[in-house]
Amino acid sequence: MKKIIALTICLMAASATMAKLPPPTPEQAAAAELAKAKTAYAGKVGAFQLCKVENTIANRFKVAGTPAPAPCVQPPAFVPPAVQAAAAPAK
Repeated sequence: MKKIIALTICLMAASATMAKLPPPTPEQAAAAELAKAKTAYAGKVGAFQLCKVENTIANRFKVAGTPAPAPCVQPPAFVPPAVQAAAAPAK
């Protein structure tokens, strides 16, 4: 019972602390956007590499008369997202 009460108090304190965090600066927001774009690109590259391996294995065990596996589409080179100009502060 004491553990549940302690957990509840900790969760309430943590939620109150998280509610008071300031909004991210433009630099932090840009860094987050760049990280998100890099993660998405890494997923595309990973899917391409997986497709190549699947095709290699499919060709190795291919039975005569079956169609060839679909070709893999290589993702384009990584292009970082455009940095948005800082908006003028509202008065």
